[in-house]
This record gives sequence, C-alpha cells and structure tokens, in this order.
Amino acid sequence: MKQLNAVITGIAASVPDYILTNEEISTMVDTTDEWIMTRVGIKERRILKGEKQGISVLGTKAVKELLAKTHTGTEEIDVLVFATSTPDHFFPSSASIAAENNGIKNAFCFDMEVACSGFVYGLEICNGLIKTGKYKKIILVAGDKMSSITNYKDRTTCPLFGDAAGAVLIEPTEENIGIIDTELHTDGVGYKPLLMKAGGSKYPSSHETVDNAEHTVHQDGKVVFKYAVSRMTEVTENIMKRNNLTANNVDWLVPHQANMRIIDAIIDRSGLPREKVMINIERYGNTSAGTIPLCLWEWESRLRKGDNIILTAFGAGFSWGSVYLKWGYDGDKI
Repeated sequence: MKQLNAVITGIAASVPDYILTNEEISTMVDTTDEWIMTRVGIKERRILKGEKQGISVLGTKAVKELLAKTHTGTEEIDVLVFATSTPDHFFPSSASIAAENNGIKNAFCFDMEVACSGFVYGLEICNGLIKTGKYKKIILVAGDKMSSITNYKDRTTCPLFGDAAGAVLIEPTEENIGIIDTELHTDGVGYKPLLMKAGGSKYPSSHETVDNAEHTVHQDGKVVFKYAVSRMTEVTENIMKRNNLTANNVDWLVPHQANMRIIDAIIDRSGLPREKVMINIERYGNTSAGTIPLCLWEWESRLRKGDNIILTAFGAGFSWGSVYLKWGYDGDKI
C-alpha cells in the first residue's frame, strides 16, 4: 500500500455582516484611522453581533457551505475538529454544536485550543488521523469570535481583532499532493506576555475578575512582536530548506494575519516577493485561528493543483509552526 497523504479538497468560510471601522473604534478609545493603519495595517474588521451568538454560528455556516460546494453527504464525515480559543461553552464542544446544526451524526467531534496557531496545529492532527487509513473525510474548522474577549477600552488591543471561521475538507490521497511537511513548536515563556487571565480554573470568574477586565486579551506587544517575527521566520526557513524550496518554486506564503508589520518583516526575511504572499488583514483584522483559512478561501480561485504553499502562524503559549502543502485541486473549477 502506498503512503497516504492528507489533502485539502475544499474550503469555505463565514464572516459576519457587521463591519467595525477604524472611525467607529475612534469613538470608543483615543485613536485614529491613521494611528491604527500605521501600526497594525487594519482598516476594518467583521464583528458577530447579537445575543447568544457564539463562534459555532460562524462554524456552522462554514461547514454548511463546505458540504454543499464539495457535494459531500453529512453521513460521509468521520471527524470534525474545531480549532478555537473562544468556544461557545467550556462544554459541550463547539465542534459538536456545528456538527449537530449540520446533521452530522456519524463523526466524532472535539475542540482544540492553540490560539492563533490553531489551524496549522489542526492540520497536523488531521494529517495523522488520515495516515492511519481509518478516516476518509475530516472537516477542520478554525476560527474565533475575538470580539467576545476584546476590551474595547484598551486602545492597544481593541483595533486588532475580528470574528471569522474557515472550514476545510481533508481526505486521503496517494498522489504527491497534500500535507508534505510540518514543523510545530511551543515555548511556555509566552505565558505572561499574551494571555486572558480569568475564566479558567486558576482564576475562576468573579466580580473582581470582571471589574478588572481579566476576561479579555492582554498582551505585551513588543515581546509578542519580537517572538512572532523570529519564530515564524525560523520555521518558514526550516521548511523551505528541508524541502528544497526557494522563492522561485514557492507559489504562495500564507502568514497568520496578526499585524501588518509582522507580515512585512517575515516577507523581508523570507526573500519571497510580496505578490506571492496572501494578505487580507486590512479588511478582516486578526481573527486568530481563522486568519489562514480565510486567506485560502479568498484566494481559492487562483490556486492550482500542485501549488507549493507554505503556511506559518504564531500564537499564545507561545505556539508557532509552519506547514508545507501542495494544493489539491484547481480552485476555479470546484
């Protein structure tokens, strides 16, 4: 039996209708459009409005679209994995909610949390499941409702985040396409510079934690920037060297959309031309685990079977990684 590779055979995404502009943010905190664009390169972001609207709302829509466009029956899905840091509840999983909402009854489902690195970590997990030969169709959902953990009184963080979810269908193949190589890392030095302090078992919810805004994202921007640039560049270079990839034969680089200055630094250090880098941060902001699948979804029609694509992400933990994959289909024909 030939070796199985896990290949992405379809992609979908869901973004909210509401657009939060820099002008509106400037009415909440002391900031301006120019200040935000200069420092992070974000013009607007999508926000999921309404009561009782969790990330499963976006995940459900992405899965529904994915099943429809790939002509996949719900009974065919073996596994559904949801990479998110903002689940609807601690339990049950958002994966189980998205599955139920789409009538998926034969799959086992679970959430995983690796912050902004969720999609690249999730691909490695799904790759391992496919290589067992036991599972034929896996859905990986990745996304976050970052607005639910954003402090809109903090001018340093509130311009950064938006809401979105993406979903990919992953299947086995014996062709030389799909996930070719991965490199993933974690360094606990990132505990204090990037965290949401309260809400877990160490700091359970209380009046004090709510009053102190400890249920929202806190970060040391300078430390996160330094680590993000160095680590994402390092794993990207390692993946390229191991697989004899150069600026000439890499078709696309898809970096996590956290900050335009981080993306610019990675472009400069990787040597890849800017026209080969997927960038949509200006319109969506940082959607955490959702940024990479959101890029792939927007660029789908331009992707060709066999394209060499490098994904790279960095998130809380610190967690980071890179995936080298060969795209599985001509995106304009699906």
